[in-house]
Amino acid sequence: IPDSGNKYYLHFTTEDYQSGENAGSCLATVLYPRKKAPPLVNIKCTPSQEQKQSQEEDKRLYQQLRHQTKRITASNIPDSYGNIEPALEPVWALAVAGSSKIMWEKSGEDLGYFMAQVKSAKQWIRKDDFIEFDYTVLLHEIPTQEMISCHMRLTWLPAHPLQVKYFCASEKQGLDDGSGGESGSADGILQEKGANF
Repeated sequence: IPDSGNKYYLHFTTEDYQSGENAGSCLATVLYPRKKAPPLVNIKCTPSQEQKQSQEEDKRLYQQLRHQTKRITASNIPDSYGNIEPALEPVWALAVAGSSKIMWEKSGEDLGYFMAQVKSAKQWIRKDDFIEFDYTVLLHEIPTQEMISCHMRLTWLPAHPLQVKYFCASEKQGLDDGSGGESGSADGILQEKGANF
């Protein structure tokens, strides 16, 4: 699109992160503005699993994290052999959901990211029902092959948007924050600018 940037039309399928099963198909348009800004995305998905099933999975994940006998602290997930302790899988799953916001905002037409490792995770004790974690995550930048360290604070309660605030070590700009998907599921991230943390 002249003076606006490049627009792409996509059709793709998604899969459940843990089981690898088909989770649905999506149609999307993505416009990468000429100025350095996150892409403008319009997406419509048809889930293959029931909304109720997704909500039940969110609730199970929430219960695992909420009913710990002590605050969760962890480091190096996965370990140097690629293993994730079963007790830390919910911590990893939440980090994947939260870091997708960072990757979406930092990616461009010629630059992409994937989360390589959770360097550290620390759960905060809250008086309300929300779950809150501080993470330090390593993002693998493609094609540069650099590892980018980002600090991320994540707050979540099922049926509420996932809240993500972050700062990446390579950035000189201020902090960004956002809130997540319309369904209240930890698997969707939308953009929203706001206060620093």
